[in-house]
Amino acid sequence: MTALEDLAGLVTRFESGEHGYSAHWAKLPVSPETNRPAAVLMLFGVLDDVPAESDRPIAAADLDVLLLERAHTLDDHPGQVAFPGGSVDPEDESVVAAALREAVEETGLDAGGVKVLGVIPELGLIRSNFRVTPVLAWWASPSPVRVVDYGESAQVFRVPVRDLLDPANRVTATISRFGRTFTSPGFTVNGVLVWGFTGMVLSGLFDELGWTVPWDEGRLHEVEL
Repeated sequence: MTALEDLAGLVTRFESGEHGYSAHWAKLPVSPETNRPAAVLMLFGVLDDVPAESDRPIAAADLDVLLLERAHTLDDHPGQVAFPGGSVDPEDESVVAAALREAVEETGLDAGGVKVLGVIPELGLIRSNFRVTPVLAWWASPSPVRVVDYGESAQVFRVPVRDLLDPANRVTATISRFGRTFTSPGFTVNGVLVWGFTGMVLSGLFDELGWTVPWDEGRLHEVEL
């Protein structure tokens, strides 16, 4: 099967309830009284001119996913790598519409070239108290992307999935706060660490797709904020 067929098949399984969440995909608690809806765009596609750095044949070298690095001056999640996305506004017709609108505003992509495959069950983002719906999509007709507002994003980039899956680039990210240590799956790619919510969602997605390659979960990477 192709990557597109795998992704579409996953959406079908989610819609029918035939799936098994990975350990890192469990819903996270948010306040039921004050949480806010949000959506992110998980946009996969094929980029011919930036092949994977990894030479391991664990995924197509030109299959990638769109990510961005949040501006380091932001109050919430500064410098963290994320999917394009944000709050669902009252004028948004759906979570899909919200994810596409936010992606256009943040990366300048042409939404007309995006084929929405479906949504993944919502997840809680504890620190921001968001109820986030990941929207899974395929870049049928890729368009240029860029940082639209440097007050919001430090960089916008497409990262090869093969590099994310390479065990050499996988770590368990750790961060200590208030006497407690928190962990999440992490990926060291493009000069940044992908961790936290984004790392959890990517890791869970790869598990569900059967794309995950065994990696050393005992390899720790301390997050510096």
